[in-house]
Amino acid sequence: MRRDGKIMNKKFIKCNLTKPLATVIIDRPEVLNAYHDQLLDELDSVLSKVFSNQEIKAVIITGKGSKAFSVGGDIEWLEEFNGNTAKEMSRKGHKICNMIENSAQVVIAAIDGYAIGGGLEITLACDMRFATTRSRMGQPEVKLGIVPGFGGTQRLPRLIGLAKAKEMLFTGNIIDATVAHEIGLINKVVTPRSLLPIAREIAMEITDRSSQAVSMIKNAINLGYEDNIAAGYQYETKAFGICFENEDHHQRISKIKQIIKDG
Repeated sequence: MRRDGKIMNKKFIKCNLTKPLATVIIDRPEVLNAYHDQLLDELDSVLSKVFSNQEIKAVIITGKGSKAFSVGGDIEWLEEFNGNTAKEMSRKGHKICNMIENSAQVVIAAIDGYAIGGGLEITLACDMRFATTRSRMGQPEVKLGIVPGFGGTQRLPRLIGLAKAKEMLFTGNIIDATVAHEIGLINKVVTPRSLLPIAREIAMEITDRSSQAVSMIKNAINLGYEDNIAAGYQYETKAFGICFENEDHHQRISKIKQIIKDG
Protein backbone atom coordinates (compact mmCIF):
# COMPACT_ATOMS: atom_id res chain seq x y z
CA MET A 1 0.00 0.00 0.00
CA ARG A 2 1.23 3.49 -0.81
CA ARG A 3 1.45 5.57 2.36
CA ASP A 4 2.11 8.97 0.81
CA GLY A 5 -1.46 9.92 -0.01
CA LYS A 6 -1.24 8.91 -3.67
CA ILE A 7 -3.44 6.47 -5.55
CA MET A 8 -3.03 2.73 -4.99
CA ASN A 9 -4.16 1.07 -8.19
CA LYS A 10 -5.29 -2.46 -8.82
CA LYS A 11 -7.06 -3.45 -12.02
CA PHE A 12 -10.60 -3.13 -10.69
CA ILE A 13 -10.20 -1.45 -7.31
CA LYS A 14 -8.60 1.94 -6.69
CA CYS A 15 -7.76 3.50 -3.34
CA ASN A 16 -7.11 7.17 -2.68
CA LEU A 17 -5.31 7.60 0.64
CA THR A 18 -5.57 11.08 2.09
CA LYS A 19 -5.00 10.45 5.77
CA PRO A 20 -7.02 10.12 7.90
CA LEU A 21 -9.45 9.24 5.08
CA ALA A 22 -9.36 6.47 2.49
CA THR A 23 -11.62 6.40 -0.56
CA VAL A 24 -12.05 2.96 -2.13
CA ILE A 25 -13.42 2.92 -5.69
CA ILE A 26 -14.98 -0.04 -7.51
CA ASP A 27 -13.64 0.54 -11.01
CA ARG A 28 -15.40 -1.49 -13.70
CA PRO A 29 -17.78 1.13 -15.11
CA GLU A 30 -18.11 -0.50 -18.54
CA VAL A 31 -20.33 -3.15 -16.89
CA LEU A 32 -21.84 -0.87 -14.22
CA ASN A 33 -19.18 -1.97 -11.70
CA ALA A 34 -20.43 -5.55 -11.70
CA TYR A 35 -18.09 -7.80 -9.79
CA HIS A 36 -16.45 -11.10 -10.61
CA ASP A 37 -13.91 -13.24 -8.80
CA GLN A 38 -10.88 -11.04 -9.43
CA LEU A 39 -12.69 -7.84 -8.44
CA LEU A 40 -13.83 -9.38 -5.15
CA ASP A 41 -10.32 -10.62 -4.42
CA GLU A 42 -8.93 -7.15 -5.08
CA LEU A 43 -11.60 -5.54 -2.88
CA ASP A 44 -10.78 -7.98 -0.08
CA SER A 45 -7.06 -7.22 -0.39
CA VAL A 46 -7.42 -3.44 -0.50
CA LEU A 47 -9.91 -3.24 2.36
CA SER A 48 -7.75 -5.53 4.51
CA LYS A 49 -4.81 -3.15 4.09
CA VAL A 50 -6.93 -0.05 4.63
CA PHE A 51 -8.55 -1.38 7.80
CA SER A 52 -5.19 -2.49 9.22
CA ASN A 53 -3.75 1.01 8.77
CA GLN A 54 -4.20 2.74 12.14
CA GLU A 55 -3.69 6.15 10.52
CA ILE A 56 -6.93 5.70 8.56
CA LYS A 57 -9.93 6.71 10.68
CA ALA A 58 -12.72 6.72 8.09
CA VAL A 59 -13.36 5.01 4.75
CA ILE A 60 -15.61 5.93 1.81
CA ILE A 61 -16.59 3.19 -0.65
CA THR A 62 -17.97 4.27 -4.00
CA GLY A 63 -18.26 3.21 -7.64
CA LYS A 64 -16.56 4.64 -10.71
CA GLY A 65 -18.76 6.69 -13.00
CA SER A 66 -22.24 8.13 -12.69
CA LYS A 67 -24.34 5.08 -13.54
CA ALA A 68 -23.73 2.64 -10.69
CA PHE A 69 -22.15 1.93 -7.34
CA SER A 70 -22.39 -1.72 -8.41
CA VAL A 71 -25.10 -3.83 -10.00
CA GLY A 72 -23.86 -6.95 -8.22
CA GLY A 73 -22.47 -10.08 -9.82
CA ASP A 74 -21.52 -10.14 -13.49
CA ILE A 75 -24.30 -12.12 -15.21
CA GLU A 76 -21.92 -13.94 -17.57
CA TRP A 77 -19.83 -14.99 -14.57
CA LEU A 78 -22.88 -16.13 -12.60
CA GLU A 79 -24.07 -18.27 -15.53
CA GLU A 80 -21.05 -20.53 -15.04
CA PHE A 81 -21.82 -21.26 -11.38
CA ASN A 82 -22.84 -24.54 -9.84
CA GLY A 83 -23.88 -25.13 -6.24
CA ASN A 84 -20.32 -25.34 -4.93
CA THR A 85 -18.97 -22.29 -6.74
CA ALA A 86 -22.04 -20.31 -5.64
CA LYS A 87 -21.34 -21.19 -2.01
CA GLU A 88 -17.70 -20.17 -2.43
CA MET A 89 -18.72 -16.79 -3.85
CA SER A 90 -21.22 -16.26 -1.02
CA ARG A 91 -18.55 -16.97 1.59
CA LYS A 92 -16.22 -14.51 -0.13
CA GLY A 93 -18.94 -11.86 -0.08
CA HIS A 94 -19.70 -12.55 3.58
CA LYS A 95 -16.01 -12.15 4.44
CA ILE A 96 -15.81 -8.77 2.72
CA CYS A 97 -19.06 -7.46 4.20
CA ASN A 98 -18.22 -8.71 7.69
CA MET A 99 -14.83 -7.03 7.44
CA ILE A 100 -16.55 -3.73 6.57
CA GLU A 101 -19.14 -4.09 9.32
CA ASN A 102 -16.61 -5.02 12.01
CA SER A 103 -13.83 -2.60 11.08
CA ALA A 104 -12.64 -0.11 13.66
CA GLN A 105 -13.11 2.67 11.10
CA VAL A 106 -16.39 4.30 10.17
CA VAL A 107 -17.32 3.24 6.64
CA ILE A 108 -19.56 5.38 4.39
CA ALA A 109 -21.09 4.16 1.12
CA ALA A 110 -21.36 6.91 -1.51
CA ILE A 111 -23.96 5.70 -4.04
CA ASP A 112 -24.46 7.27 -7.46
CA GLY A 113 -26.72 5.33 -9.81
CA TYR A 114 -27.61 1.69 -9.29
CA ALA A 115 -26.79 -0.28 -6.14
CA ILE A 116 -28.51 -3.60 -6.59
CA GLY A 117 -27.94 -7.22 -5.64
CA GLY A 118 -24.54 -7.78 -4.10
CA GLY A 119 -23.73 -4.14 -4.79
CA LEU A 120 -26.45 -3.06 -2.38
CA GLU A 121 -25.37 -5.73 0.09
CA ILE A 122 -21.89 -4.21 0.27
CA THR A 123 -23.47 -0.85 1.16
CA LEU A 124 -25.63 -2.53 3.83
CA ALA A 125 -22.45 -3.52 5.66
CA CYS A 126 -21.34 0.13 5.77
CA ASP A 127 -22.17 2.37 8.73
CA MET A 128 -23.87 5.04 6.61
CA ARG A 129 -25.17 5.35 3.08
CA PHE A 130 -25.46 8.58 1.06
CA ALA A 131 -27.10 8.45 -2.37
CA THR A 132 -27.72 10.83 -5.24
CA THR A 133 -31.10 11.81 -6.62
CA ARG A 134 -30.54 9.48 -9.60
CA SER A 135 -29.74 6.42 -7.47
CA ARG A 136 -31.77 3.22 -7.58
CA MET A 137 -31.56 0.34 -5.08
CA GLY A 138 -32.90 -3.16 -4.75
CA GLN A 139 -32.37 -6.87 -4.19
CA PRO A 140 -33.66 -8.36 -7.46
CA GLU A 141 -32.13 -11.83 -6.93
CA VAL A 142 -35.55 -13.48 -6.60
CA LYS A 143 -36.27 -12.51 -10.21
CA LEU A 144 -33.32 -14.71 -11.19
CA GLY A 145 -34.54 -17.56 -9.00
CA ILE A 146 -31.80 -17.06 -6.40
CA VAL A 147 -31.42 -15.46 -2.97
CA PRO A 148 -29.09 -12.65 -1.83
CA GLY A 149 -25.69 -14.15 -1.04
CA PHE A 150 -23.74 -11.39 0.72
CA GLY A 151 -25.87 -11.05 3.87
CA GLY A 152 -28.82 -9.11 2.49
CA THR A 153 -31.41 -11.38 4.11
CA GLN A 154 -29.92 -10.50 7.50
CA ARG A 155 -28.81 -6.87 7.23
CA LEU A 156 -31.74 -5.42 5.27
CA PRO A 157 -34.37 -6.32 7.94
CA ARG A 158 -32.12 -4.83 10.61
CA LEU A 159 -32.00 -1.55 8.72
CA ILE A 160 -35.57 -1.07 7.50
CA GLY A 161 -37.66 -3.54 9.49
CA LEU A 162 -39.11 -6.93 8.63
CA ALA A 163 -42.13 -5.84 6.61
CA LYS A 164 -40.30 -3.47 4.24
CA ALA A 165 -37.36 -5.86 3.91
CA LYS A 166 -39.62 -8.77 3.02
CA GLU A 167 -41.40 -6.62 0.45
CA MET A 168 -38.10 -5.71 -1.22
CA LEU A 169 -36.69 -9.24 -1.03
CA PHE A 170 -39.85 -11.08 -2.09
CA THR A 171 -40.69 -8.80 -5.04
CA GLY A 172 -37.17 -7.94 -6.16
CA ASN A 173 -38.44 -4.48 -7.09
CA ILE A 174 -36.08 -1.51 -7.45
CA ILE A 175 -36.74 1.66 -5.45
CA ASP A 176 -35.50 5.19 -5.98
CA ALA A 177 -33.42 7.25 -3.57
CA THR A 178 -36.40 9.17 -2.18
CA VAL A 179 -38.21 5.99 -1.15
CA ALA A 180 -34.95 4.50 0.15
CA HIS A 181 -34.52 7.54 2.37
CA GLU A 182 -38.11 7.40 3.60
CA ILE A 183 -37.74 3.78 4.77
CA GLY A 184 -34.35 4.37 6.40
CA LEU A 185 -32.21 2.53 3.87
CA ILE A 186 -30.05 5.58 3.20
CA ASN A 187 -29.07 8.48 5.43
CA LYS A 188 -29.31 11.34 2.98
CA VAL A 189 -30.22 12.14 -0.66
CA VAL A 190 -27.85 14.61 -2.32
CA THR A 191 -27.09 15.94 -5.77
CA PRO A 192 -24.59 13.96 -7.87
CA ARG A 193 -22.10 16.81 -7.73
CA SER A 194 -22.22 17.04 -3.94
CA LEU A 195 -22.08 13.29 -3.17
CA LEU A 196 -18.37 12.88 -2.51
CA PRO A 197 -17.87 16.33 -0.95
CA ILE A 198 -20.67 15.65 1.56
CA ALA A 199 -19.40 12.11 2.25
CA ARG A 200 -15.91 13.51 2.86
CA GLU A 201 -17.29 16.30 5.06
CA ILE A 202 -19.15 13.84 7.30
CA ALA A 203 -16.18 11.46 7.34
CA MET A 204 -13.78 14.22 8.37
CA GLU A 205 -16.20 15.43 11.05
CA ILE A 206 -16.19 11.93 12.53
CA THR A 207 -12.39 11.67 12.37
CA ASP A 208 -12.26 14.80 14.53
CA ARG A 209 -13.94 12.82 17.31
CA SER A 210 -12.18 10.29 19.53
CA SER A 211 -11.34 7.40 17.22
CA GLN A 212 -11.33 5.02 20.18
CA ALA A 213 -14.77 6.16 21.32
CA VAL A 214 -16.20 5.93 17.78
CA SER A 215 -14.80 2.43 17.36
CA MET A 216 -16.21 1.27 20.69
CA ILE A 217 -19.63 2.78 19.90
CA LYS A 218 -19.61 0.82 16.63
CA ASN A 219 -18.67 -2.37 18.49
CA ALA A 220 -21.41 -1.84 21.07
CA ILE A 221 -24.07 -1.32 18.39
CA ASN A 222 -22.94 -4.41 16.47
CA LEU A 223 -22.92 -6.56 19.60
CA GLY A 224 -26.46 -5.54 20.45
CA TYR A 225 -27.67 -6.48 16.97
CA GLU A 226 -25.58 -9.58 16.32
CA ASP A 227 -25.57 -11.12 19.80
CA ASN A 228 -28.17 -9.69 22.18
CA ILE A 229 -28.93 -6.49 24.03
CA ALA A 230 -27.45 -7.84 27.28
CA ALA A 231 -24.09 -8.35 25.55
CA GLY A 232 -24.34 -4.83 24.15
CA TYR A 233 -24.99 -3.38 27.61
CA GLN A 234 -22.09 -5.34 29.10
CA TYR A 235 -19.68 -4.11 26.44
CA GLU A 236 -21.00 -0.54 26.76
CA THR A 237 -20.25 -0.53 30.50
CA LYS A 238 -16.75 -1.88 29.90
CA ALA A 239 -16.10 0.68 27.15
CA PHE A 240 -17.45 3.52 29.28
CA GLY A 241 -14.92 2.68 31.98
CA ILE A 242 -12.05 2.44 29.49
CA CYS A 243 -12.81 5.93 28.21
CA PHE A 244 -12.24 7.46 31.64
CA GLU A 245 -8.79 5.86 31.80
CA ASN A 246 -7.82 7.39 28.47
CA GLU A 247 -5.75 10.58 28.27
CA ASP A 248 -7.69 11.64 25.17
CA HIS A 249 -10.85 11.96 27.28
CA HIS A 250 -9.12 14.18 29.84
CA GLN A 251 -7.68 16.40 27.12
CA ARG A 252 -11.08 16.82 25.47
CA ILE A 253 -12.73 17.60 28.81
CA SER A 254 -10.08 20.23 29.49
CA LYS A 255 -10.71 21.86 26.10
CA ILE A 256 -14.46 22.01 26.74
CA LYS A 257 -13.92 23.50 30.19
CA GLN A 258 -11.67 26.16 28.68
CA ILE A 259 -14.27 26.99 26.01
CA ILE A 260 -16.93 27.37 28.72
CA LYS A 261 -14.57 29.50 30.80
CA ASP A 262 -13.75 31.79 27.87
CA GLY A 263 -17.46 32.17 27.17
